Amino acid sequence: VSELREWRPAIYRKCTDTLWLLLFCLFWAGLMFISGYAVVAGAAERLVLGYDSFGNICGRKNTPVEGANLSGLDMTNKKYVFFLNSCSLEIQSLKVTPLSLCVSSCPQQQLNSLEDLQSFARNNGSFLCVYNLNISSYTLNPKAAQLCPTLPVPPSKSFPLFHRCVPQNPECYSKYASVLIRMVNEMDVFHRILSGILARRDTVIGLSVLALAFSLIVVLAFRFIQTLLIHTLIALVVFGLLFVSGVLWWLHYDYRNDPSTELETEKENVKFLLGYAIFSTIVTVVLLCLIFVLRKRLPFSVQLFRIVGKIIGRIPFLLFQPLWTFLILIVFWVFWVAVLLSLGTAGTAQSTSGGQVEYRALSGICYMAWYHFVGLIWTSEFILACQQMVIAGAVVACYFNRNKNNPPPHPVLSSISVLFCYHLGTAVKGSFIITILRIPRIVLLYLYNILNQKKNAKHLFNCCFCWVCFQKSCLRCFNQHAYTTTAINGTNFCTSAKDAVSILARNSAKLASISCFGDFLLFLGKVFVVCFTVFGGLMAFNYHRELQAWVVPLMLVGFFAYLMSHSFLSVFEVTADAMFLCFAIDMETNDGTAEKPYFVDPELLTFVSQSNKLTEGRKHRNTRPFHDNDGTELQPM
Repeated sequence: VSELREWRPAIYRKCTDTLWLLLFCLFWAGLMFISGYAVVAGAAERLVLGYDSFGNICGRKNTPVEGANLSGLDMTNKKYVFFLNSCSLEIQSLKVTPLSLCVSSCPQQQLNSLEDLQSFARNNGSFLCVYNLNISSYTLNPKAAQLCPTLPVPPSKSFPLFHRCVPQNPECYSKYASVLIRMVNEMDVFHRILSGILARRDTVIGLSVLALAFSLIVVLAFRFIQTLLIHTLIALVVFGLLFVSGVLWWLHYDYRNDPSTELETEKENVKFLLGYAIFSTIVTVVLLCLIFVLRKRLPFSVQLFRIVGKIIGRIPFLLFQPLWTFLILIVFWVFWVAVLLSLGTAGTAQSTSGGQVEYRALSGICYMAWYHFVGLIWTSEFILACQQMVIAGAVVACYFNRNKNNPPPHPVLSSISVLFCYHLGTAVKGSFIITILRIPRIVLLYLYNILNQKKNAKHLFNCCFCWVCFQKSCLRCFNQHAYTTTAINGTNFCTSAKDAVSILARNSAKLASISCFGDFLLFLGKVFVVCFTVFGGLMAFNYHRELQAWVVPLMLVGFFAYLMSHSFLSVFEVTADAMFLCFAIDMETNDGTAEKPYFVDPELLTFVSQSNKLTEGRKHRNTRPFHDNDGTELQPM
């Protein structure tokens, strides 16, 4: 089929993969139904603000629950959840058995007697006993021991964002965290991540801004690339890798030999630092070997990115596409999390025999949560697919333009309009295929956590997980070429994918080595951003050792730095892939004569020819027999 195509940007187009677009709209109708149901039946503020054992949400006015005498109280000034026995929490039917109350402040010091409770209530206005017990009866009522917290009351601190009084005693904190783990899957990790981030949120925000600044610097370096800049970038990457690895090993040694390391969270910091140091060292060794092997291809990489930079210079608005995509993804993720919180708290309040209140989940919530989770993956992949199609469409419009000095007007806006008018269904179908591979990956992770104790199953799942990840990476590249073909011919996803594979299969020898080294150089740019952001985080967090489990926020900062750099540098990656596919099509459909002149820029044609000569020369040297200078074959001694 591909030989019969004209392979020119289609002027008259028709809608492609319409049924898939209709399916996506129906899927989103289901998401909207779940969102509406979650808002009506859920109570996300109950999870965020917390609630007591009598159904009162802390920090707001409440409505009474039938059969619960202490419900319906005004808790506007009581914003924190306090457990009467925080050191001995137990769970029965997913409910914490000790009583919990809404209090105005958490006790900062240990309280050893009922007189201390009474004094704390009078001085701070925070009543730690059940609501119907008067403050003057704390020491007089014979039932005060059952209606007041277990003595001694350990010092506690309000948990940021979730308004819980968390005991600061290491033993109590450990028990408290273990109960949270059993009550909510991996709640302890979530607890530490949030507490670590919120305790040093200014540092985390500052490091995120630093990652954004480094990403912009790398983008400008690739846009206005010169040989000196590439050498400087590689030198900085090597320096950053060696320096970060050395700092991680030094911090691990320093923390391990620190006599004040007693808390369990501090010991976990040591384990995390050892894992980071080993991983960083392995990455450093592998990248240094690759840099040494590929050092002779450096001049061609400079020329490659100079050509890509020239295309982006003709379409400067391409550099803003990752920013808009990132903002749209952030808005969607915030919406998704809000619906998930509401969905997780959807339930009916029912009073028990002791006057307490239980929230029982409604039937079908589990299926709605899985549907909502699939919506997260599919919609996120769809947004990324739209970005790829917009960039590919703009590059195609500029490549198949005879007058290179006079590019078509508004290629980005034209590509967006073509996408929304004709090819949204193609983006939906391509993103659905990625989603199909992502869901088994999540299922494998879930089964891996269940069967973590069985070694044979563990190795089997590791192999399956790696195979699924490899397939997803290959399929993502495959989708990108299909989107570019759709931007040219206006065909549906399957036809475009078949045509793209046919073209690339016949030209893989010419373009594979060039594209691979370009991707490697872009990866070095991402490593540069991550290295120096993580180095800044190491310096900032190490001076605040009182921050518990600070290595987890550091890992998140590193992940955000990689995500940010990948978002910006993906413009160069998609542009280069689309350019090479257009080049392969140009070489097959034209011959350079007056009747069929090439569309390719002369600089790109020269670059590909020189690169292929270098590759063929190396193959020839590796396969030919050894000769002396006058051409006679050397005989063995």
